[in-house]
Amino acid sequence: MRVSGKNVLKETSKDKIKKLYISKNLRDDKIFKYIKDNKLKYILTDEKIMNNMASNHQGIIIDIHDYKYGTTQDINDNFVLMLDHLEDPHNFGAIIRTAEARGIKNIIIPKDRSVSVNETVMKVSSGALNHVNIIMVNNLAQTIDKLKELGFFIYAADMDGEDYKKISYSDKVCLIIGSEGFGLSKLVKQKSDVIVKIPMNGKVNSLNASVATGILLFGIGD
Repeated sequence: MRVSGKNVLKETSKDKIKKLYISKNLRDDKIFKYIKDNKLKYILTDEKIMNNMASNHQGIIIDIHDYKYGTTQDINDNFVLMLDHLEDPHNFGAIIRTAEARGIKNIIIPKDRSVSVNETVMKVSSGALNHVNIIMVNNLAQTIDKLKELGFFIYAADMDGEDYKKISYSDKVCLIIGSEGFGLSKLVKQKSDVIVKIPMNGKVNSLNASVATGILLFGIGD
């Protein structure tokens, strides 16, 4: 997997970096000092070749190891975020960034029909992915059952739910966000304990998935 950019380099864990492609035209003493100090392997590469490898690379392309997903056994905190077949990598990256800022340690996604961790997700998350455990599961419904066994109360976001500000929340919360186009899947909605919504006062009746997630993450438990 490849990501690019100066900020991405500094935000990427050193043990995940296999090697760097550095433009022969790059003149940045701080970057070369950073590479030397961290003993990173790099290849000086022609700018034209790098342009074919990635866009907006700022003279740096990072070859990293593929992302290693966690498991539900890694969950050891009281707030878990689940994404029900989210499709847009930009939304996913933004959600990871917001979740990390909120202190969320684990995000659950399904294996099929869902965005996974890719170059776009890593770049948009702006380093937050290094501090959040992404858990990929085969079946969301079964995972919900497992979370309930662990004492989690399941709150799913949907337009026909209750005002999220009027809910009394459990000590252990799993918040579920539906996909951009279809919302919550039927079985996931059925298995949820409470359906919550963000009240709308304007003429627009829906929010971008990452924006809605941010409102709920910081609104629940305040």
